[in-house]
Amino acid sequence: MTIYENIKNRQDKISLIGLGYVGMPIAVAFARKAEVIGFDINQEKIALYRNGIDPTMEIGNEVIRNTTVDFTSDEERLREARFHIIAVPTPVNDDHTPDLMPLRSASQVLGRNLTKGSVVVFESTVYPGVTEEICVPIIEQESGFKCGKDFKVGYSPERINPGDKMHRLETIIKVVSGMDDESLETIAKVYGMVVEAGVYRAESIKVAEAAKVIENSQRDINIAFMNELSIIFNKMGIDTKEVLAAAGTKWNFLKFTPGLVGGHCIGVDPYYLTYKAESMGYHSQVILAGREINDNMGKYVAENTVKKMIKANKPINGSKVAIFGITFKENCPDVRNSKVVDIIRELEEYGVEAIVIDPVADKRSLWHEYRIVTRNIDEVEHVDALIFAVPHDEFKSLQLENLKKWFNSTEKGPDPAVHGDWAASGQEGSPGLDPYVLIDVKGMFQRNNAAAMGYLYWRL
Repeated sequence: MTIYENIKNRQDKISLIGLGYVGMPIAVAFARKAEVIGFDINQEKIALYRNGIDPTMEIGNEVIRNTTVDFTSDEERLREARFHIIAVPTPVNDDHTPDLMPLRSASQVLGRNLTKGSVVVFESTVYPGVTEEICVPIIEQESGFKCGKDFKVGYSPERINPGDKMHRLETIIKVVSGMDDESLETIAKVYGMVVEAGVYRAESIKVAEAAKVIENSQRDINIAFMNELSIIFNKMGIDTKEVLAAAGTKWNFLKFTPGLVGGHCIGVDPYYLTYKAESMGYHSQVILAGREINDNMGKYVAENTVKKMIKANKPINGSKVAIFGITFKENCPDVRNSKVVDIIRELEEYGVEAIVIDPVADKRSLWHEYRIVTRNIDEVEHVDALIFAVPHDEFKSLQLENLKKWFNSTEKGPDPAVHGDWAASGQEGSPGLDPYVLIDVKGMFQRNNAAAMGYLYWRL
């Protein structure tokens, strides 16, 4: 029988190498149909999974408690499987070059424990050529096997959207590829066991790798355009959200919005593509221009926060700002490459103390990556400004009229000789009289309501 038939009959096992936001949902999905070994080098993470705790919050504790995935940090257990899926992170270095160490390490681990006749599928986002030119030689060296003769490889890019309960592994068309027709057919059939939306057979591994990396590059560029529009309209005194609402009435207008672009995908993947292009003598213009805009948006938000505080007659050095949300997106604990951290660091350059409130964030990772701790919401008091950076569902229940209790109540009114005509000028707010600086990055609140309640309001 074929590997696919053996897997279907639970005679051969599938292994998942890397049990993060991508690997864990894949492992759980396959475990409903097959025998699955879930491997991760992080023993603490494995212990949590074994105790029925989902640190990623992707599928929930109840699902983890009931799954049949065999969790392990013992790499030798990989020898029990014949179909291997590698789903480890592919971050970038400080100089924006690809950091392939997790992928190289995973390839080494698998190579040491590979059995003849196995199929290896990579899901990590890479530039075209990584699977065949970097990963395969490592596996060959570690295993002593020959690719194509002793084992086969393929590539199937992950499309899981962390925090998204609608677009899941089962409901998104799965792009699959293989080194030859036989491996392609096997990979397509195995994924077809769990992907209800169906599979798309890419022409080659490099085509599949390229398809993935441009998906996020395209989104990054579109968001960069929105962010640039926000900068322009801010200078014009025009509300970007209102402009986009008007433009969005046209049937073919692409409905992107401005925002902070972080995380392990959109803020990272374009650099993989431009790195490969640079190695071939082409310097990207559009992609890198978009990256530059998006990478600077945290600083831009911080600068506008300071400007609003000055307009409200606030002291800057020694002031305190409460920031709501630090994860890279709403309702997701992932703090990797969070651009909210850029806001914090820039405010600190001005001498501003920033306290962070985020009930969703992975506190261990937050401390390990950035040396930042979160506060409870009841600890917020005597602040000079509020920044709502991430629109978690838990924040959406907050009412505008109740936010004022958190502000410093010692502000003095403006000098009438200087600011007496402010209200008559038609400008937003009144410096000194409305000390409530509210920065609403993603537009959680209604601008008009905030202004009517005396807030000095700003959003992208």
